[in-house]
Amino acid sequence: MKLKIGRCNYQNLDGWYCDQPSGRSGLCYWHDPLIDKSNDDIKDDIEEWATTGRPLDGFQLARTYLVDLNLVNKGNQFGFSCRNADFYRADLSQAHFFRLDLRGSSLMKCKLVCANLHCAKLDNCNLLGADLSRARLENIHWGKGLKQEREVLVNLNKNDENLISLYQEAEEVCRNIRKQCDKQGLFETAGSFFQKEMRFRRYQTPLISARRAISKLVDIFCGYGESPAKVILFSLFLIMSCSVAYFILGTAAIENLSHSHIENSWERYAFEFLNAIYFSVVTFTTLGYGDIYPVGIAKLVATLEAFIGNFTMALFVVVFVKK
Repeated sequence: MKLKIGRCNYQNLDGWYCDQPSGRSGLCYWHDPLIDKSNDDIKDDIEEWATTGRPLDGFQLARTYLVDLNLVNKGNQFGFSCRNADFYRADLSQAHFFRLDLRGSSLMKCKLVCANLHCAKLDNCNLLGADLSRARLENIHWGKGLKQEREVLVNLNKNDENLISLYQEAEEVCRNIRKQCDKQGLFETAGSFFQKEMRFRRYQTPLISARRAISKLVDIFCGYGESPAKVILFSLFLIMSCSVAYFILGTAAIENLSHSHIENSWERYAFEFLNAIYFSVVTFTTLGYGDIYPVGIAKLVATLEAFIGNFTMALFVVVFVKK
C-alpha cells in the first residue's frame, strides 16, 4: 500500500496505519524510538489516545514516568491493544492494565510495583528485570510463553556456550514471577514457573552429564515436586512393568496357588497375569502377605520394586502435601 506523505509509516499486525504526522524518520512522536520522552508529561495523552479506540501498538515509551497510568477499557470485555510496545525502564507503578493486550511488548526493567495486571495478555513479553512487587498477577494469559521462554525452546539442546546467557535470563524471569506468585498465594502458577525455572537451569549444564540426567529424571518422575500425577503414572508404570516380569518368570503361576481346575489356556494365562499384578502391588506397597513369593531372578525384580516403591510412596506424600 502506498503511504501518505507526511504521515507516520507505522503499521500494526492488523494492518492499521498510524494517522499522526511523521518526522524525518518517517515515524510519529509515539512510534519513533529515537525521540526521548523520559522528561515529557504524557500520561494523560496516552489515556486520551486509548479512549479514541486507536491501538497503542508499537508505542515507544522507554524510560517514561507513567505512574497510575489507566489503560482499562471500561464497559468492554476486551482490553485495549498495546502490542509490541516498548516500556523499557518505564515507571508503571500502580498502573491499571486490566485485560490490556501487551503481547510482544518489552517490560524489561520497568517498575510495575502495585500494578494491576489482572487478566492481561503477556504472551511473548520481555519481563527480564521487571519489578513486580505487589503487582496483581491473577488470571494472566501467559500464552505460549514469555520472550525468553520462546527463544530457549527454539534453541533447545544446542551445544552453544553463547546460549547459556539466554538460559540464565529465562531462569531469572521465571524465578521472579514464581516468587511474586508465591507471595500472593497463586501456588498453581508459581508451581508452573518453578518447573520452568528448574528446566532452564538444567539446560545450562553440559548436554551429557550426571547432573543433567538426574535433573531430567526428577522432572519425569515428579515435575520437580509440582506434579503428583507424574508420581502416580510412574507408580502404575512400575507396577505393570514388574507384573509382566513376574508373569514371564512364572512367579505367580497357578500351580503355586492350587487353581488346577482352570484348564482353558487363555483363562489360565489371564488368571496368572492377574496374580502377577496382585503380587506386584503387594511388593510395591511393601505389604508382603507371603501367599506368593518370588523365585530365582524374580527375587531381584521384587527387591528393586520394593525399594523403589517405598521411595515413590514417600515422594508422593511430599508432593501431594506440597500442592
